[in-house]
Amino acid sequence: MTATQDTSATHEVDLTSEAADKVRSLLQQEGRDDLRLRVAVQPGGCSGLIYQLYFDERFLDGDAVRDFDGVEVIVDRMSVPYLNGSTIDFSDTIEKQGFTIDNPNAAGSCACGDSFS
Repeated sequence: MTATQDTSATHEVDLTSEAADKVRSLLQQEGRDDLRLRVAVQPGGCSGLIYQLYFDERFLDGDAVRDFDGVEVIVDRMSVPYLNGSTIDFSDTIEKQGFTIDNPNAAGSCACGDSFS
């Protein structure tokens, strides 16, 4: 199934080179070249909004897309205002491992760091 996309819709979410490398590695492990990294904001969590970060094969109406050297990052239309200016990074250290989202639009976050307002 081939999806069409509106290439005029873009977003201002950045993906660090470390995060892009990790996404490429995960996609290679999965043996898939038809997936994109989707980042979204959903209601929930103790501060009101939670991040969602997952692989998606679909393009939805209104999606904004940016390509980072072969890694596509998709943000849905409703999440763009909450995420513009954010940076997705990946760390693999003793202190922390995983993807992080540095969001200048977040006024506050909860102690667990999983939700924001």
